[in-house]
Amino acid sequence: MTYTIEKVTTLIGARRYGDRDANVGFLLTDSRSLCFPEETLFFALKSQRNDGHNYIPELYRRGVRNFVVADVPAGYAVDYPEANFLRVVNTLEALQRLAERHRDEFNIPIVGITGSNGKTMVKEWLYQLFSPGLHVTRSPRSYNSQIGVPLSVWLMDEQTQVGIFEAGISEPGEMLALRDIIQPTIAVLTNLGAAHQENFDSMEDKCREKLMLFHDAETVVYHADDENVARVVAEFRSKGERLCWSTQDRRAPLFVKSVAKGEGSTTVTYIYKGGAEASYSIPFIDDASIVNSIVCAAVALHLGLDARQLAERMPQLEPVAMRLEVKEGRHGCTLINDSYNSDINSLDIALDFMNRRPDHKGRRRTLILSDIFQSGDEPERLYKEVSDLARKRGVVKFIGIGPVLSAHADEIQLSEKFFFSTVESFIRSEVFRSLRDEVILLKGARQFGFDRITELLVQKVHETVLEVNLNAVVKNLNHYRSFMHPETKLVCMIKADAYGAGSIEIAKTLQDHRVDYLAVAVADEGAMLRGNGITSNIMIMNPELSAFKTMFDYDLEPEVYSFRLLDALIRAAEKEGITGYPVHVKLDTGMHRLGFDPEHDMDELIGRLHRQNAIIPRSVFSHFVGADSDGFDEFSARQFQLFDKASRRLQAAFDHKILRHIDNSAGIEHFPERQLDMCRLGLGLYGIDSRDNSIINNVSTLKTTILQLREVKAGDTVGYSRKGAIARDSLIAAIPIGYADGLNRHLGNRRGYCLVNGQRAEYVGNICMDVAMIDVTGIACQEGDSVEIFGDHLPVTELSTALDTIPYEVLTGISNRVKRVYFQD
Repeated sequence: MTYTIEKVTTLIGARRYGDRDANVGFLLTDSRSLCFPEETLFFALKSQRNDGHNYIPELYRRGVRNFVVADVPAGYAVDYPEANFLRVVNTLEALQRLAERHRDEFNIPIVGITGSNGKTMVKEWLYQLFSPGLHVTRSPRSYNSQIGVPLSVWLMDEQTQVGIFEAGISEPGEMLALRDIIQPTIAVLTNLGAAHQENFDSMEDKCREKLMLFHDAETVVYHADDENVARVVAEFRSKGERLCWSTQDRRAPLFVKSVAKGEGSTTVTYIYKGGAEASYSIPFIDDASIVNSIVCAAVALHLGLDARQLAERMPQLEPVAMRLEVKEGRHGCTLINDSYNSDINSLDIALDFMNRRPDHKGRRRTLILSDIFQSGDEPERLYKEVSDLARKRGVVKFIGIGPVLSAHADEIQLSEKFFFSTVESFIRSEVFRSLRDEVILLKGARQFGFDRITELLVQKVHETVLEVNLNAVVKNLNHYRSFMHPETKLVCMIKADAYGAGSIEIAKTLQDHRVDYLAVAVADEGAMLRGNGITSNIMIMNPELSAFKTMFDYDLEPEVYSFRLLDALIRAAEKEGITGYPVHVKLDTGMHRLGFDPEHDMDELIGRLHRQNAIIPRSVFSHFVGADSDGFDEFSARQFQLFDKASRRLQAAFDHKILRHIDNSAGIEHFPERQLDMCRLGLGLYGIDSRDNSIINNVSTLKTTILQLREVKAGDTVGYSRKGAIARDSLIAAIPIGYADGLNRHLGNRRGYCLVNGQRAEYVGNICMDVAMIDVTGIACQEGDSVEIFGDHLPVTELSTALDTIPYEVLTGISNRVKRVYFQD
């Protein structure tokens, strides 16, 4: 659906500057995601750390002509003669109001889903249940925020028969706007958990905020057995039918009579609104999936699916991979795997993700796409839109798989295109064998079996992998930004290969989220980042005298901590004819590791800096010794006093602004008054709060698999030197990870443990170079099962505590031979 610019002006109550005719079909809030500039309306959103108005010149150059702004650019008639500026008081509220007015155009069932967990799973499963017969518009991925919800609702068009949208909140006052945008006819609460509880006085207060979504809904769905939810619903003045479900109360509209788990499936027996007993099965046995299926059953039955249809479709539910996987492939390829579903909206998001990833090798971007089912569009129109998206997002090679795509090959307007009826025919082709040095997006409906393509293309290095959740990195970044003053800049530490997580992917993610500086240890690390498309400012914390040329060639900014280094750097820069090269001056205020003496060196330092023009101080910094402990607060105060006095002297000696920074991860939260111009984020970025060793958002998960199971009799031993004495008849598993992979030998002989199917399994005997043995007696497992060394369920801090060390050592000790797999929501 498109709106004229006149209509949009009226709907959002704007004052218009400019008189160019235009139609609006696409809403944009992030300049990096621009695709169709001619029909795009850009909302210049303001946040604590960014201002969308700054991107208007760039977007205008790229073809955007319609802008919603709080401030009209001065001289707009001259600088932007073809533009329309719609001025409003608040651009976010204007975005939300436009989506709300768009929602008013539809008199169809709209499902609004909130809850602490399970929102995306319920949304995707409802889509799978309804899409065989209905055209469903749903939130892309986890678009459930104050910005994501209006962008999701905007996706509804004339063909939409059912809308399904998530509503996520993290603090009081957020749900009202989302409710007005979604205006659900059916409101669903999946569950009530601990997420974001720190922002609410009580669990009941959080429940009240979430249940604001229920206010005008015709039907509300919730779990009656949850006492907190039931109590708040009872006091809530909801006008809608209360379609609750229960495993205890037979009077509930949806009474779940029994839940029977099998080896790989679960059967749920239920009675709906006093009718006949019925049942369905799902191909999952975990409790979360069972609960989510019951929520879906309630909504599906209410919207007209009968027990027979539910019984037919529930077993076909597919697991929802809610994150994009980035893997290194064979023959110089990088794989972006998003093959859990295939629809036009999720395709656009995946293409945008691929297009925004810098690629230093200039490799071609390749899209492998299956037939798109249940789109509601005629194939000619659908695949023309696919073609337009692919071209706009930089795709060079197109590989279509499926009979419908093959039949409409002419709609794909790319010069390099290939079509196959099945995955197997593609795998047998020369096109598959010739894939080389490409960035490949795999986007296909699961029934096509795209996992076969992934299996053959992914680089098989080791059965042990380190999974890195890039979304968790962003959450940790935003967690610390929430403690920072809006004007304070941020340096993110990605030295030691980003604490073992892989510096290239972490740097790409941080660059995408506009951090001010990246910091590495040595120049070679910085050069490698530059070679992989990283353009952010990069600070070198331990510059070597032999690496000056590398730093100059790659625009890397060194730390300067001694007169010897200072003089050598000046000579090297002068030899290259360089002037004004930025450096970062380190002061030693108590660490006694590296740095100028703030009490005795400042006069000499300032004098030497003034007597040359090859380098210029960009920042001055020091490092707290004990910001992670209250017991060192007095010493920290002394450090800050020394730093504050010396850094002010340095600033007073120069006319240009010199950034001052001393707060690290712990200091950002503990010493907010000392944030100054910039802070440095290290361990906290990787999800560990150094003040209490708690996990914020886990980033890295080290996993392996069971190679072999062996029964060992009591009295026998396991491993080298017969250290692993077995006291009872036991089942011992061998796993392909050892000290060469970074698994510390001191965890052996039952001093540490891992998790097998969620259960604790101790290391038995000495850990070998490539293999470790674990005791899985009493644990239901088989060869090939996954083993978690540390991660989401076993914090890395458990290992560091057992080893009497710090998490840094465990994380940075993971060998490079362990394959990294990256995920992005």
